[in-house]
Parts: sequence; C-alpha cells; structure tokens
Amino acid sequence: MPATPTPLPLWKRFVVLLVPMMASNILQALSGTLNSVYLGHMVGVDAVAAASAVFPISFFFIAFVMGVSSGAMVLIGQAWGAGDGDRAKAVTGATLAATVVVGIVIAIFGGIFARQLMAMLGTPANVLAEAVAYARVVLISMPILFLFLVSTVLLRGVGDTVTPLWALCLSTLIGLAVTPALIRGWLGLPPLGAASAAVAGLVAFIVALAWLAVHLRRRHHPLAPDAVLLRHLRLDGAILRTVLRIGLPSGVQMVIIALAEMVLLGLVNQFGSNATAAYGAVNQVLAYVQFPAMSVAITVSILGAQAIGAGRIERLWPITRTGLLINLVFTGGLIAIAYLLSRTILGFFFTDPAVIELAQQLLHIVLWSIIPFGMGGVLAGMMRASGTVLAPTAISIITIIGVEVPVAWILSDRIGVEGVWIAYPATFVTMLLLQAAYYTFVWRRKAIQRIV
Repeated sequence: MPATPTPLPLWKRFVVLLVPMMASNILQALSGTLNSVYLGHMVGVDAVAAASAVFPISFFFIAFVMGVSSGAMVLIGQAWGAGDGDRAKAVTGATLAATVVVGIVIAIFGGIFARQLMAMLGTPANVLAEAVAYARVVLISMPILFLFLVSTVLLRGVGDTVTPLWALCLSTLIGLAVTPALIRGWLGLPPLGAASAAVAGLVAFIVALAWLAVHLRRRHHPLAPDAVLLRHLRLDGAILRTVLRIGLPSGVQMVIIALAEMVLLGLVNQFGSNATAAYGAVNQVLAYVQFPAMSVAITVSILGAQAIGAGRIERLWPITRTGLLINLVFTGGLIAIAYLLSRTILGFFFTDPAVIELAQQLLHIVLWSIIPFGMGGVLAGMMRASGTVLAPTAISIITIIGVEVPVAWILSDRIGVEGVWIAYPATFVTMLLLQAAYYTFVWRRKAIQRIV
C-alpha cells in the first residue's frame, strides 16, 4: 500500500505525528510515576528505593533493544516513503523475530542472576530483598515487554503514532488498577509489596499486546499480523544485518548510557536510601520533559526517512529546523512548569520533608539541561534517518564516558550527591555542541540516498 502525499504544511505534519507520540511517552512516564506514588504511600520510601534501584537494569536492556529497533524504523520509513509496502513488512517480521529471541535469553539469565545484579549495583541492604523480587519479575517479563515496545516503534515507521497511543492507554489503565490490588491483596490476590508494580506491568503488557494484534488486523493496517507478516516472521540475515548496521550503534549508545546510569546510581547509593529514593523521583519527573524532547527527535527521523525514501532531499533541512523550534517551545514550556511546581510534584512521591527537599534541589540542578539534550537529539535523529549513525553515536559515547562519568565521580566526592546531577548538564551541553558541529560541517555536505 503506497504512501500518499499530503497537502499539510510541515509544522502540521509534525504535530500530527508528534502529539500522539508525546501523549504516549507521557503515559509511559505517568504509569511509572503513579506506580512510585503507590509504592511510596502504600508501602513506604524503601519500596520506592527498591524500584529505583532496578531502574538502570531495566533501562539497560530496554534501551539496547529500542536503540536497535530504531534501525528498523528507519528502513520501514524509507520503504514506506518509496511506496514499498512488502519491504516494510519484511523488515517488521525479521525485527520482531529477533526481538523475541533476545527477550527470552534475557528472561532466562536475568531471572537466575537477579540477586547478583542488584548486589553489583550496591543496592542498600535494607531494600535489597525487595529490589531483587522486583528485578526478577521485570527481567522475566522482557520478551513480552520487548515485543510490545518494539511493535510501537515499528508502527511509527509508517507514520502511525495513534495506535501506539491507544495501546499504551490500555496498558496504563490496567497497570494502575492491578498495582494497588496486588499491594493490598484485594480480591484474594497475594500481597506482593514492591514487586506489585512489576507484576501489574507484565499483566498490562500482555493484554495490550493482544489488543494491538486484534486492532491491527481489524483495521487492515499495513503492518498487521497477517499471513504476509507471518511469512516474514523469521531471522532474515540480510535484513537483520542492515537493521543492525543502522540500529546497533544506537543500541550500543543506549547501553553506554545505561552503564553510565548504573555507575551514577552506585555513586548515589553511597549516600543512603533517601538519596536513592530521590534519584528515582527526579528521574520520574525528568521523564515528562525528556520523553517529549525525544519524541521530537523521533518525529524528525520518521519524516526524514520518508523524505529520503521519496527522493525529497531538499526537505531535510526544513524538517530539522522545525524540529529544533518545536523542541524549544514544547520542552521549554514543560521545564518552566516543572520549575514552578517542583515541590508540589515531588510531594506526590513522598511525605518526608527531608526527602522532598533533597529531590527538589537535585531536580533544579538538572532540569534546564533537557533543552540542549533535545536539540542534540533532533540533529542526531535527522542524521540517523539517512543511515549516518557512527558519528552521532560516537559523539554521544565520548561525551558520556569523557564528561558525564568523570564529572559525576569527581564532584560527588567533593560536594556530595549534588555533584552527580551536575554531570548531566555538562554532558548535554557538550553533546549538543559536538552534534551541531558534525551536522553543519560534515553531514550536510554528504550525498543522501535511500538505503536498500
């Protein structure tokens, strides 16, 4: 089914794709936030700390798979822009098959070695048992979680950002209903403590994935799980090599980010469970600002890939410029709101004034830097749409290893836990400067063509 041209101006095309994607990301963040609120108020601060301690591990695996799947999204976007629906479905089938295999491997090894992983992170002793229980459920859930999340990424390749939104609405509602039921043991369910949120998440993603399959078939969606897709549901070496060539650098970058987060969490853990809990709450708040910025970058990649597939290379700079301006307006507005309401927002997580005060102080240090983070993401997103991934990835990795980790290490030793958070603005600003330099002086002078 070939793509049809649209008369909409560029900014409206951005909004059509961006608003559902931003809503999806906000829903993801909201789900995590409300789970933390449930745990903080119905179980206690230690439960929030236990869930926070698991965050870098889940982020590590999810980030890698999502990074690699971005390569598939680029290929699907270019195929869709060129009107090659069969190619889009072939890429989808091969990617989903690989996703399931990777998820099963992680589930097996992660479920077995959950305690060792949490101990390696230096999880505080008073929350270790609950953190292990939470981590084990999260890791065993990975095949289902990966399949759901990767499916939403692939749908965006054909410009569908609405279906993922409805699927996330369903999963969020189910999770919000099941989590308190498991915490309290309602309806005869076993009370599971901190692990309640993880188990509820698994149930929610199973139901949402089933709904997604039925909905896509009913709508005769171009990526519906029909006979054609099932025929392509295999480990196609040629396709996967191309997906990996584009997506693996992004996956490696996300792994480096996750490893850095583990190092930073280890530094935070040295300051006690209050600091760990504050770390989790601040990350939850940052997600509401960071995810929309990431959505703008993804929209740039989608539109850029489709333009390249259609041979409209002259559209790439207008797409990039629009992405930068939208990022400034949307992200800047959210940052202003978060600064104004920071204490009120953090009060949803905790009742302890000392923890709220610490979390607010850390949030104020890092919040503004999401603007340069988003700007750098837009530039990198457009370069990745063309298949240029090594340089943007190398820039990100160099700044994480060369700026983020050393700054956090040195400053946390000298000024305390605040030093960890100063590392984020230092990293994001450096990353933006380097991405802008490469985009301007190297990438824009390259010949851009469709990947086949």
